[in-house]
Amino acid sequence: MKKTIWITGASSGLGWDLALESARRGYRVILLARNTKKLNDLKEEIEQSGGEASVYFLDMSDLKEIDLTVKRIISEQGSVDALINNAGFGVFEKVINTKTSIVEEMFTVNVVGLIALTKAVLPNMQENNNGHIINIASQAGKLSTPKSSVYAATKHAVLGFTNGLRLELHDENIHVSSVNPGPILTPFFERADRGGGYVKSVGKWMLDSKKVAIATIQLIDKPKRELNMPGWMNLGSTLYQLMPSVIERIARKKLSQK
Repeated sequence: MKKTIWITGASSGLGWDLALESARRGYRVILLARNTKKLNDLKEEIEQSGGEASVYFLDMSDLKEIDLTVKRIISEQGSVDALINNAGFGVFEKVINTKTSIVEEMFTVNVVGLIALTKAVLPNMQENNNGHIINIASQAGKLSTPKSSVYAATKHAVLGFTNGLRLELHDENIHVSSVNPGPILTPFFERADRGGGYVKSVGKWMLDSKKVAIATIQLIDKPKRELNMPGWMNLGSTLYQLMPSVIERIARKKLSQK
């Protein structure tokens, strides 16, 4: 029987590529996002290649509807084998210039919605004694930089939640992984970096979305605690944990490229 993979934020960017890679590997894909027109375009592309996909509207900021939507999908599609919490957004701006409404929206979508959706699918996974939760976090969750303070805070929260949940489910057959990529060249930056300065300054270092998708979907067959990309950036994040004041002093200009 085919595994069923749920992917949030599937209407563009990494989510789109995660869905295509999942289908390529023979998984049934549940496509979740607000833009159902784009999701239906993706569904058509998957089905033209012989894959199987279903589309469901899901607004991660509408916490009351998340539980109802999950129950509906499970009743129509059956068990959840893997949930990839990919939906999220960022706005790169100094804290003093960031509206509180944006802060609230970022935490609602990136953190609270992610937790609510995970809570909603967990009973099904526990009932079946099977499942995998993959949370798309970020290297920003390990090393915060200027103008990404709020976004980094949401990803710190995602990592904290992921690590704690993994320990809670240690004795059950449910895997919990975090994916911590550096910047990926996707439409994410259309909102995060409206001026284009960050993309211009670090564009040559940006990850290929398809490569991140391939590595992420591989976790379903070969689960592990974390996936960190690229390796050199994760090394920098690790060094920061060991000697933060030194890294902040010697890399301050480089970390301020937004």
